[in-house]
Amino acid sequence: MTHPMLHHTSGDAPEPDPYDNRRQVLYWRLLARLFDPEEQAGLESASLAVVEDIGLPSALLDPGVSVDSVVQRHPELAAEFDGLMAPEPEEDGTRDRAAEVRRAALASKVLLNVFASRPGTVSAEQLARWQSDAGRLERALGCRPGELRGGRGSTHRTGAGGGANPTGTGVGGPAPDLSRLIPAIGPELGSIEGDLVRRMHLREVLADPQLASRLTPSMSLIEQLLRDKDNLSGVALANAKALIRRYVDEVTEVLRTQVEKATVGELDRSVPPKRVFRNLDIDRTIWKNLTNWSPEEERLYVDRLYYRHTSRRTTPQRLIVVVDQSGSMVDSMVNCTILASIFAGLPKVDVHLIAYDTQALDLTPWAHDPFETLLRTKLGGGTDGTVAMALAQPKIAEPRNTVVVWISDFYEWRHQELFDSMAAVHRSGAKFIPVGSVTSSGRGSVNPWFRERFKDLGTPVISGHIKKLVHELKAFLT
Repeated sequence: MTHPMLHHTSGDAPEPDPYDNRRQVLYWRLLARLFDPEEQAGLESASLAVVEDIGLPSALLDPGVSVDSVVQRHPELAAEFDGLMAPEPEEDGTRDRAAEVRRAALASKVLLNVFASRPGTVSAEQLARWQSDAGRLERALGCRPGELRGGRGSTHRTGAGGGANPTGTGVGGPAPDLSRLIPAIGPELGSIEGDLVRRMHLREVLADPQLASRLTPSMSLIEQLLRDKDNLSGVALANAKALIRRYVDEVTEVLRTQVEKATVGELDRSVPPKRVFRNLDIDRTIWKNLTNWSPEEERLYVDRLYYRHTSRRTTPQRLIVVVDQSGSMVDSMVNCTILASIFAGLPKVDVHLIAYDTQALDLTPWAHDPFETLLRTKLGGGTDGTVAMALAQPKIAEPRNTVVVWISDFYEWRHQELFDSMAAVHRSGAKFIPVGSVTSSGRGSVNPWFRERFKDLGTPVISGHIKKLVHELKAFLT
């Protein structure tokens, strides 16, 4: 029997579209549960009637059941959740109204699980379940799990405009372009995750290896671990370090791929090629030996092998990375520490790393190991970039071969003094790159006073995805 809320007519008014009615029921129920965790009996019963009528499991309406659990019980739904909110081309201009209702039910499940707030203490299991559901949302939007939250899969799929692929719910007509919305979702997910981590008794969880094993490393969790590391010991400290190491290794793999996509330097043909099989130029070898072809034997006799040149001309370059380690720059601190270690592994690149708040710390001896570097940072506190500049300036021995990357939100209390010293670095011939954000989500705030002066200086602030910084550094170091 059809639920009375799904069909309603009054007098001679045209009968409402049943598909529109069903979508509206599902979305009204979603909004009601997002703003008030208490169930609305009419909406709950009507939504149950919808999902049962279209052959979907009632577990879709239970926010306590993760999307992974639903998929485990109903494997046929797995493919439907992936790319769920990405637009689907309409071949003949018609709409599959039944499919729209189905997608609305699935999308409501993902959105409710991720954005519905639940007060109280958070367990390790609850955090792991939320992280899993957040990953499902990212996949539904066409991203990789962890990508929007500043995590491991930070290789955005891009469209013609260079932003994230346009996505939408696919309901109610052409899918809207969400290329601007997607980057904004990331910080919100990060904020929710950070709140969950703060409401979890993290020290107790870390002290229990079984509970700690349920944690999935993320930027929010790593931030909390770095802030609390001095208060941990024994098993809890060992588990915290293991989580930090896992996260560092996963992000390193992603960033290294971005750094290594382009070659470094021009081919140096003055250096003879290495005579190894992987450098063998088969096409050139065959072409140069064609005169030795024997038609009778149908055999090519090779007098000489030719090899490709792989040695590249590079000028020794010095990369000085200065990172604001105050509380608002944790994401940048983690990403830039890892990025500095990757460039430290490139030939003829001399990397120096400085972190600061109201005091500066020269982390250069550990720049090759982001894990050790992060363990030596002390997050939080105020901001005084002049103390970092005092460490950075003596390192600029050959300005023309030096790049200084300064990552901060530039909310400084000695702003004029700091800017004057930065301008002096730029005028010396060194390349100065001010960076306001190197997060995976691309969100960051920059002091407008500094932003305008950097623009006038001819060194505009880079802000956005970390790929922008990778591109700038490779352009200078190649």
